[in-house]
Amino acid sequence: MQRTRGNDLIVFLATGCFSGFLPRMPGTWGTFAAIPLVMLVHRGTWWVQGIAVGIFFLIAVWIAARGEDLLGVRDAPPIVIDEVCGFLVSLLWLPLTPLTLIAGFLLFRFFDIMKPPPIRSLERRLRGGWAVVMDDVFAGIYTTVVLRVVLASFRLIWA
Repeated sequence: MQRTRGNDLIVFLATGCFSGFLPRMPGTWGTFAAIPLVMLVHRGTWWVQGIAVGIFFLIAVWIAARGEDLLGVRDAPPIVIDEVCGFLVSLLWLPLTPLTLIAGFLLFRFFDIMKPPPIRSLERRLRGGWAVVMDDVFAGIYTTVVLRVVLASFRLIWA
């Protein structure tokens, strides 16, 4: 790999501001590093949030693919931009409170680690940045569904 500023920026972004290089649990560190971005995105209206997450998803696929090339490993553990994207999906259009942030974090890590169907098969079928990011997007979808059901249940119970 020829070292250039552009490559340094790709590695910086792919590794979640280098959080993916922290010892043990790079995905957890990457998800934790995503919290400021989640808070920033939630400052926008619902449609700004959706557009921001959609654009971030497309950029994440490209950066993850470039990160794989630069690091020389398929879905290299330090690449955590996929966790950032998945965590953004987890909390999209939900009220952002300390409780939803913590519950979303824990649920997202659970689904990302356990990879319930069809997440594992997606990882095997897709290639490049798509394979890296899509499994985390699906973990984010699982997370948001569970959070929405729990929030709706509490509203019914306390109504």
